[in-house]
Amino acid sequence: MKKPQNQAPDGKQGKSGFRAGFAVLVGRPNAGKSTLTNALVGQKVAITSAKPQTTRHAIRGIVHREDFQLILVDTPGLHRPRTLLGQRLNDLVSDTLAEVDAVGFCLPANEKIGPGDKFISAQLAKLGRQPVVALVTKTDLVDRQALTEQLLAVAALGREVLGGDGWADVVPVSAVDGFQVETVSSVLAGFMPLSPPLYPDGELTDEPVAVMVAELVREAALEGVRDELPHSIAVVVEEIVPREGRSAENQLLDVRVNLYVERPSQKAIVIGRAGSRLREVGSNARHSIEALLGTRIYLDLHVKIAKDWQRDAKQLVKLGF
Repeated sequence: MKKPQNQAPDGKQGKSGFRAGFAVLVGRPNAGKSTLTNALVGQKVAITSAKPQTTRHAIRGIVHREDFQLILVDTPGLHRPRTLLGQRLNDLVSDTLAEVDAVGFCLPANEKIGPGDKFISAQLAKLGRQPVVALVTKTDLVDRQALTEQLLAVAALGREVLGGDGWADVVPVSAVDGFQVETVSSVLAGFMPLSPPLYPDGELTDEPVAVMVAELVREAALEGVRDELPHSIAVVVEEIVPREGRSAENQLLDVRVNLYVERPSQKAIVIGRAGSRLREVGSNARHSIEALLGTRIYLDLHVKIAKDWQRDAKQLVKLGF
C-alpha cells in the first residue's frame, strides 16, 4: 500500500497537531467491517452482504475531520483459506497489516468469540509495532447485559494473546444506529502520526471507478441468492463510455459488465427464470451506480462461465486477483 506522494493542497497542512494516517479494519468474515467503513466515511465506499468474504479488494475510505484525516483500508475477512483465491485474500490482508498505523479488530457483539477470532488474534499478536483497537460491532443486536459480557470476553482475549493490558482500547459500536461511530474514528485517529492531510477535502476513496462499479454489481448479484451459490461470482467491467450523440443536458453512460461464475448451475441461478433475477440485479445495481457516478447509465450485464476460477491461477489474474 503506497501512500500518496503529493500532500493535499489544503490549509490544514500548517495546523498544529493535525494527524493523518492509515488504519485497517480486520476480523473474520461478516464481522461488520464494510458497514462500519461506510458509516465512518458517511457514504458507501465498501460493499456489504450477509454472506462472508464479500470484500475482495482493500478499499480505502477517507474520513475527514477538523483535526485529523483517517484513511480506512477495508480488507477481506481473515479466514483459513480453502482455495487459491482464499490464500490470496489472506495475503492481501497480511500485506496491508504491515503498512498501516493502527488496526481495528472487529468482533461482533452478537456472536461468542470463536476459533476464527482466536486465529486472527494470533496473527495480530505478531505485528509488534501497530496498536490494535478491539471494535465490538453490531451492538444494536444485543441487550446491555450481553454487551457487557462480550466486552469482558474481548478484553480477556486481548490480555491472553498480547499480554499486559491487552488491546490498545476496546470500543463498542453500531454502524446501523450510529452508536459510538465518531468515538471509533477519534480513537483510531489518536494513533495516527502528526501529518498534513494526505488527500484533498471531499475525496472519499481512491479506488478506481471501474472497481467501485464492479463491487456494486457484485453486491447486487449476491443479494437473495440461495445457499447453493457460494462466493463464486467475479465481476469485470469491460467499459464505461459516454453514449454518442447525446447533448450535455442528456448524458448517458454505457456500462458493460461481465459476471463470471464457475458452473452452469450457478449461471442459471444468477440469471433466474426467463432472466428475471438478472433483471433484478441490473435494476438494483444501476441505481447504486448512478448515485456513484452522478449520471444516468445503461447497464449491460452478461453472465459467463469460468470453470473453477477460484482455484485457477491464470483465471485469477484475468479476473483481477
